[in-house]
Amino acid sequence: MIVEVERVAATLRRERVLPLVALDDASVIPELCAALLAGGVSCLEITFRTEEAIRAIERAAGIDGMLIGAGTVLTVEQARAAAAAGARFAVAPGTDDAVVAECGELGIPFFPGIATPTELGHALQLGRTVVKVFPASTLGGPAFLRAVSATFPQAVFLPTGGIDGGSLASYLAVPSVLACGGSWICDQRSIRARDFAGIERRARAARETAA
Repeated sequence: MIVEVERVAATLRRERVLPLVALDDASVIPELCAALLAGGVSCLEITFRTEEAIRAIERAAGIDGMLIGAGTVLTVEQARAAAAAGARFAVAPGTDDAVVAECGELGIPFFPGIATPTELGHALQLGRTVVKVFPASTLGGPAFLRAVSATFPQAVFLPTGGIDGGSLASYLAVPSVLACGGSWICDQRSIRARDFAGIERRARAARETAA
């Protein structure tokens, strides 16, 4: 489990961006992943916000070179389904003790969400040092992360919520930030229009910012 967490973290640390997507049509996965890979991004979080989530994860998990995670994992049942579908990690907007325990049993890295110092302290007590911060921009953005880092230096952050290409650099400048998640790379308009060239351009721009 620890080794797998380190592997996932190594990829996120290298790429510094984690595209998020909610898909209504899993058939776009091959083209979507090809666009991300062409833009230099090899990780993708597919959220449990649609009925297509499991099918999308299954398809994406079979694509060489992609690291696929499940997002918005709120229940034990979703954690099990994500692992069975081939997700390599799971993420949630909050911290549910039962989900944390289940992911431990499944051997799948789980990054719970926090929005307050109290929630962060609880996640750390559960052994989760890598946490999602959501909604990052509403909470105070990079200034919030820097303030919390001073009190919890062992914490590593995956901020999401309100981040885009224009604000990415300011978040990545915070030493405790592992990577930034966001939907701006794989935005819904581009997916519905099958504008995979646009997705590739934004992926490449994000990687250039991260570099």
